Amino acid sequence: MIARTSSAAWVKGVVDMFSAEGLDIEELFDLAGLDIAALDDPAMRFLIDDVSVLWELAVARSGKATLGLSRELAMTYGNLDVVAYAMMTCQTLLEGLNRLARYMNVVSDAATFVLTPVAGGYWLELGHMGGERPVPRQRVEFGMLTVLTHCSWITGRELRAEAIEFVYPDPADPRPLGEAFQCPLRFGKGANRALLRTADLALPLSGRNTTLASLHEKLAEQRLDALHGSRTGRLVRELIAAQVAGHDLCRDGIAAALHISSRTLQRRLVEEGTSFQQLRDETRRELAQRYLREPVGSSLSRVAELVGFEDQSNLFRACKRWFGESPGQYRARFGLLEENRDQVRTG
Repeated sequence: MIARTSSAAWVKGVVDMFSAEGLDIEELFDLAGLDIAALDDPAMRFLIDDVSVLWELAVARSGKATLGLSRELAMTYGNLDVVAYAMMTCQTLLEGLNRLARYMNVVSDAATFVLTPVAGGYWLELGHMGGERPVPRQRVEFGMLTVLTHCSWITGRELRAEAIEFVYPDPADPRPLGEAFQCPLRFGKGANRALLRTADLALPLSGRNTTLASLHEKLAEQRLDALHGSRTGRLVRELIAAQVAGHDLCRDGIAAALHISSRTLQRRLVEEGTSFQQLRDETRRELAQRYLREPVGSSLSRVAELVGFEDQSNLFRACKRWFGESPGQYRARFGLLEENRDQVRTG
């Protein structure tokens, strides 16, 4: 299991958009069991399921199935982090979009961006991966609007796609989507993608600068290396998640599974700014969140077993440390979340 994440910069932009739509951000973070102070840490990354939970709560609280579906909101709050600058200093829009494809993981490694040439243009395909939760359609729409409005901003032109396709079925009322994207829309397709003309992709960028382009590319590369450089830590997370309910979860056992010595594993994790104990605790926390949020959940004693604790009292102490409340209180809050989601779906 690879814990996919989004940058704090992207999440802060989304959250600021929620605030602009009149939502109480502190309430959303409290309901989601997340630390709002983490938004101000540029090195912080948010688990993708936590981002989806924020979207679900925001849609439920606002009562708007079209939350964020606005070109103005996307242009103002869609934050592509350092990748935005790596794009805007390129020579042409196509070159800038190729930068986005290369560095998308800096923004979110739960998203993919692929350019596919066709007669007369390129399809810009934006993929979204969830974790244990489905991807809210609002997250897809806001991401697509962000990319397209950013294209308009860096070219200084009001660009429109030739067509846009979405994987989900036709909405009950397609007019808000039509007003936001201002082009032909098709639903129930194989990918979320937008078609841009070759002529538009050849447009020069208003901020093009060879020297700055090189500088911003180096910054984006550093961020990408920092993200991908923690490969040992990611492998350890996967192994811990696979073995956490067993009785033989220790650093020596994980090192043996990686075919390295325990000392080498410790050294590599220190170089990545973490430790086996920290990764084990973080993995247990993520698993506890998943199991406690399930609509039809296991008993608390079973959850304790699934996350690798000997008894329920250890789970209780860990939840108080992680979430500031007992596992029962945490579970009860997400019972309310599921109720809100059902109301939105039927409302």
